[in-house]
Amino acid sequence: MKPTIILVHGAWADGSNWRKVIAELRPQGFEIVAAQIPLTSFEDDVETVVRLTARQQKPVVMVGHSYSGAVITAAASRTQGTKALVYITAYAPEEDETIGAIRQKDPGHPLRPELAPDAEGFVWMSLPGVQNALVHGADDTEQQLFFASQKPIAAKNLGEKMPTPSWKRIPSWYLVCEDDRMCDAQTQRFMAERAGAKIVSARCGHMPLLSQPNVVAEIIAEAAHSNSATTLI
Repeated sequence: MKPTIILVHGAWADGSNWRKVIAELRPQGFEIVAAQIPLTSFEDDVETVVRLTARQQKPVVMVGHSYSGAVITAAASRTQGTKALVYITAYAPEEDETIGAIRQKDPGHPLRPELAPDAEGFVWMSLPGVQNALVHGADDTEQQLFFASQKPIAAKNLGEKMPTPSWKRIPSWYLVCEDDRMCDAQTQRFMAERAGAKIVSARCGHMPLLSQPNVVAEIIAEAAHSNSATTLI
């Protein structure tokens, strides 16, 4: 029985950013659900994924992009039937660690945008930030669409401490994006190795969902089919 794939978008994004990956996975017979997390608080985001997972009738593979690596790490600890975790250039914090702390360790690409909240405490992404870092590698049409439809993230989300991470009990896979300008590949590899994940490397930017969806689909399918992904919590 093939597991259900739950796809969780990152900051500034929404579930539609997985459309090309979904198109790659559908012909393989997978049931797929793309979460729509609010990005209003870390707890809101985690609970959204927990509720979505509880609706599924089969084991699930949780896939997180960027910020949502932290979301699936926490959500999988609160649900039953998670078969595998897949991190797409994603944050995989250790217990009591925050995304902000990981970002401070990251040497940072010269074109990585500064993140500053507005008066309401939300962080928006500039068009140069989208073009030069966040969606670097995708075509101009994709970049413009992403910028126009972005969902801001609450700055406080980046300071939330991680509970005991589920990657300590659930098999995980990690796609390291070597040309990532938002999260340095060295930092990605550090998190992946610490989590004991199977690492796949690709020459792509921070948004391979749009620029190289076939690569993203391949690692998800590998995790879903793996005989080692048998732990259910």
